[in-house]
Amino acid sequence: MSTTPSTFVWYELMTDDVAGAARFYAAVLEWSITDAGIPSRSYLLAAVGGVDRAGLIPVPDEARSRGARPGWLGYLAVDDVDGHIIKVVAGGGTLKRQPESIPAVGRYAVVADAHGAPFVLFTPKGAATATPAAPDAIGCVGWHELQAGDGDEAFGFYTGLFGWSPAGVIDDGEHGPYRLFAANGAAIGGIMTRLPTVSHPHWLFYFTVAALDAALERVAAAGGRLVIGPRQVPGGRWIAHCDDPQGAAFSLISATR
Repeated sequence: MSTTPSTFVWYELMTDDVAGAARFYAAVLEWSITDAGIPSRSYLLAAVGGVDRAGLIPVPDEARSRGARPGWLGYLAVDDVDGHIIKVVAGGGTLKRQPESIPAVGRYAVVADAHGAPFVLFTPKGAATATPAAPDAIGCVGWHELQAGDGDEAFGFYTGLFGWSPAGVIDDGEHGPYRLFAANGAAIGGIMTRLPTVSHPHWLFYFTVAALDAALERVAAAGGRLVIGPRQVPGGRWIAHCDDPQGAAFSLISATR
């Protein structure tokens, strides 16, 4: 088990229309979008309060050839990318993209758990930060949910690999148990067996908004689609599941309807 719990420190959208996605999320989440200025590829940065929190890129050809569709990836900070790749594979996961180092940014690798849900291992370097946003920071990710191939197996895999602690179980009725996990004493997400209507295991990220209904109006006006919700969850917060105009799934969360 990791001695220091890992946290999500970056989020990346792979999309078929980078410019269109930038307009959508800027409208819905009030992000400030800038070009990263990378000569070899298109990479846009999304800032909240002057701090870069996410990136937007075209779906890579390599990933597209394997059937990848528009979607969000989460970067988990680890002290040793290569060492964690070995642990992922030993736990039944797979290496999807060979590790690569980016000067002054860090080293990363794309992996997947035993049921195929992808995520990124990331060791920051230099000026790169590994400090996650506060869970109630407007425009930032405030909750992380794994729609797993098998909730019990996935919970053991991730808690063992990243040092997360059990933080309780919510009985979600016909949807089965929803297992909460914590890092550094605070619950940051939940893991459940995916619903039959969910096509593939994946991580779903909940972006915090000031008021849910107003944010959903912005989603619709910008060309997105409400899939499920609004729904109030234990603890009193309100959530909704959406698709952006390119079909990437994301969720919204707020203390206020």
